Amino acid sequence: MSFETWYLEIPIITRCYFTISVITTLACYFDLISPFTLYLNYRLIWEKMEIWRIFSNFFFFGMPSLDFVFHMYFLVRYCRWLEETSFRGKPGDMFTMILFGASLMLIIAPFSSVFFLGHSLTFMMVYVWSRRNDHRMNFMGFFFFNAPYLPWVLLVFSMILGASPVVDLVGIIVGHLYYYLEDIVPRMPGRFRGKRLIFTPSLINYMFEGPMPEGQPHMRVNVNPRAAGVAGVVAGGEEDAAGNENYANRQGEPLHEHED
Repeated sequence: MSFETWYLEIPIITRCYFTISVITTLACYFDLISPFTLYLNYRLIWEKMEIWRIFSNFFFFGMPSLDFVFHMYFLVRYCRWLEETSFRGKPGDMFTMILFGASLMLIIAPFSSVFFLGHSLTFMMVYVWSRRNDHRMNFMGFFFFNAPYLPWVLLVFSMILGASPVVDLVGIIVGHLYYYLEDIVPRMPGRFRGKRLIFTPSLINYMFEGPMPEGQPHMRVNVNPRAAGVAGVVAGGEEDAAGNENYANRQGEPLHEHED
């Protein structure tokens, strides 16, 4: 498969995030821009109106290095799998998840001393994917574990390499909050049963899907991830696409179209 074919097969949201991140990193590497103009700094945002810092800090993953390649790998892999399984046919919902996570991280950042939030946002997507799958994985061929433990395995591995756990923990906390509100609360007994607490604004749906026919409500589709044919190798171990259908099966409802 050529690079062009592989690149064009990446879903639109994942492709855009990956592309902007690579361009930002290369621009810093060739001294076209400085990382000091990208990091999150609320004082500069407020006093000098450098509004772009709210967004730019999510796209810089460090200078080209093994760590950069590692994060691009996980960004493309898990963001893509979410977009092709849980959010298949629902790009607006995927974009809303990213906005939800990014907004919470911007609130947490001043208390965590994290100035570039791209790593945390990527880790959030890894966490959400892992909670929606429970099949067996292996880490670099050394040991096996169930998918929900993947974020913790990666966290421990990062700490062994000397990295601070704070960046990954921010992603885990925000990812768990999204998973709890989106997947758990609507299925708990009580007033919120059957209700979506994180909803996609009509403007975002319009941005990705265009205008809906008049009188026709926006439809959400539960897709069996196995039908999407998602399979691959994670961290040196093989993974079966059949495991991805566990998310749909855990919803406690048949796979069918229903109205918001």
